[in-house]
Amino acid sequence: MKRGNAEKESTTDPAYVTDATPPAFIDTHCHIEMKEFDQDRDAVFARSRAAGIESLITIGSDLEGTLKGVALADQYDGVSCAVGIHPHDAKDFTAETYRCLKDLTQKAKVVAIGETGLDFHYDHSPRDVQRRVFEQHLLLAGEAGLPVVIHSREASSDTLRIVRNSGITSGVFHCFSGDRAMAEEVMALGFCISLAGPVTFRKAQGLHELVRIVPDDYLLIETDAPYLTPEPFRGKRNEPAFLVYTAKRIAELRGVSLQDVARITTLNAKRLFRIGLLPENGEIAYQIRDSLYLNITNRCTNRCSFCVKFHSDYVKGHRLRLSHEPTEEELKAEIGDPARYREIVFCGYGEPLLRLETVKNIAQWIQSRRGRVRINTNGHANLIHGRNIIPELKGIVDSISISLDAQDEDTYNRLCGPAFPDAFNAVIRFIRDVKESVPDVQITVVNMPGVDIARCREIAEQLGATFRVRELDIVG
Repeated sequence: MKRGNAEKESTTDPAYVTDATPPAFIDTHCHIEMKEFDQDRDAVFARSRAAGIESLITIGSDLEGTLKGVALADQYDGVSCAVGIHPHDAKDFTAETYRCLKDLTQKAKVVAIGETGLDFHYDHSPRDVQRRVFEQHLLLAGEAGLPVVIHSREASSDTLRIVRNSGITSGVFHCFSGDRAMAEEVMALGFCISLAGPVTFRKAQGLHELVRIVPDDYLLIETDAPYLTPEPFRGKRNEPAFLVYTAKRIAELRGVSLQDVARITTLNAKRLFRIGLLPENGEIAYQIRDSLYLNITNRCTNRCSFCVKFHSDYVKGHRLRLSHEPTEEELKAEIGDPARYREIVFCGYGEPLLRLETVKNIAQWIQSRRGRVRINTNGHANLIHGRNIIPELKGIVDSISISLDAQDEDTYNRLCGPAFPDAFNAVIRFIRDVKESVPDVQITVVNMPGVDIARCREIAEQLGATFRVRELDIVG
């Protein structure tokens, strides 16, 4: 999985504000062109809009359905389409089919190739034919420069081998039902993982565990309507409006808000399928669960190999690449009433204590308005400012989370690339001394190769700090 960085968890509490922005979703995989919707398609679209589905992608499964999907995309705003032949119908694929699909890729609202892949459960088409037609779809995707929507059922080994050999690195494994090992390889190939209604099923324990570990950057959601209806409508025809129930269950399993899931998956869908508008500017204040994070600088005195900012501009769907460092007045305006949040966290894409005076002034302002303050830091502040700054935090900071990230100096230098010599020992001293001024001190480490978690835990205990392991791929 891709690298990540993580922040201290906060528990949801109804006494604190949640993101007031109505969630907006993209159903990345449905079959709205199918006959099951012929009698009430307009009403289905209306219900989807009312449920917050801002757009959907209707997915081709046979040539007739593909052509109908293209026509619907032309007819309706907020509808895009994928063109392809399902492995069930691979036996009907001809050279003329390929030419037709290739012509359709020139249409503006065709955003992907698929649904294609392998289905060795039903074997409605011979397996050798399925493999050949799958390869043809991947070839077309490469020629058209479009992502691929992949179906894989009881055929993971062959599916992954064919994708790997194709060189295609953009697409999604839809309605993912594989195990963690398959998920790891899918993401290593550059593909997203899409979750559907089965994640709401009580007995889908393996899927529930998978949901918890898929990194944000790889997560999509879908209905596969009219199939795979989520609870509590299981047994009825599925439709895009029911996507919200899948999203709610994913939010519960991942310990985030529904708004977080909507923002993350909608961003991912827009980036993968190149639909809609992406944020142009970095956010200086962003909410995760019931905490508000302040992104006051992108500068840092470490260059950690695992830092999320080196492979993405986004955390939990929030764009954090700043165009400028915000002023104190900008920060106050973004915060509003600090008491609405469980805590205000100085974090973002850089080391906040590089801007010590801003942190102090804003922290005092937050405290004066009944807010709580946390700082996430690499522990370099005394090195940065050439003096002991810890006493300056007393009375204005409630908690501090310090990234230790290694058990010794050599490992720290290798993983974190500090700008200062002797940075590791300076971090140890900072942790030891900061307890005099900040009541709640936590040490964090990223769980990655080379890090001795047990030894880091011992260091935390010796220094009298609490300890938390941050998983490599879980952010926020």
